Amino acid sequence: MNRLRIATRRSKLALWQAQFAADQLSRARPGLAVELVPLSTRGDEFQSAPLSEIGGKGLFIKELERAILAGEADIAVHSMKDLPAHLPDGLRVPAVLARHDPRDAFISHQYASPADMPAGSVLGTSSLRRQCLMKQQYPQLTVRFLRGNVQTRLAKLDAGEYDAIILAASGLDRMDLNERIRRRLSPEESLPSVGQGTIGIECREDDHEIIELLQAVNDAETWTRTSAERAMNATLEGSCSVPIAGYAELDGQALRIRGMVGWPDGSQVVRAERQGDASEATALGDAVGREILAAGGREILKRLAEDHG
Repeated sequence: MNRLRIATRRSKLALWQAQFAADQLSRARPGLAVELVPLSTRGDEFQSAPLSEIGGKGLFIKELERAILAGEADIAVHSMKDLPAHLPDGLRVPAVLARHDPRDAFISHQYASPADMPAGSVLGTSSLRRQCLMKQQYPQLTVRFLRGNVQTRLAKLDAGEYDAIILAASGLDRMDLNERIRRRLSPEESLPSVGQGTIGIECREDDHEIIELLQAVNDAETWTRTSAERAMNATLEGSCSVPIAGYAELDGQALRIRGMVGWPDGSQVVRAERQGDASEATALGDAVGREILAAGGREILKRLAEDHG
């Protein structure tokens, strides 16, 4: 193999992520010619409605996955937070790159943190998870829907449509926009999304030569953390139509994973946490998911499914 085609979305952030992966793969296989295959996705085309109402984050990846299965690309590069809990038949993710900052970023011209915003202030986010967590802690705020790429969202803030917005810190860092961040919200303030800050690489499950190449760039610590978070999400059968958070931390071989399911208005939030050995990452994630379900999460998920049914 001397040529590799990478399917990617056309946004600036997606292209940055694809090129970042391409550079690592080129270093792992000197002489490898890497080509980006930019594609338009339905998630990029429909910016006027919340993702939860038009099919979820899977709209960002289906076209990329179709290109792999059709042989038009060899791999696809994704933000792991966009990948559904279960992949289509014939595809797998054999590698994740070293995780960037997984935290949420608070951005505002006027305020240093959500706690500083007076009643009635408008906070923008596209995430039901962020909406739930912010409404739970700051019920006096008006949380308003916000879609678009990073630059579009920042432009809406700059135009005065919002008093503050929340984005993923990793995306701002990658785009050299970190000076816009007023506060990086701790996991205690805003528990991150499953896989946030992590770039994953997807390929056909029977393409063994490519799998071997991808595993050469896999980051072991990020793999362990991602495995725990995605196991929890799979147990919850999570999607972007549900406020779900999942965040794993690794200290040596000690793994800690925290999870959350909530009602979008923040009126109900169910949390769970487990600690154990890193070798049990998948089992620990599953256990957190089961604990959330048993503690009231199942009822929340059922009601949300009926609302979107």
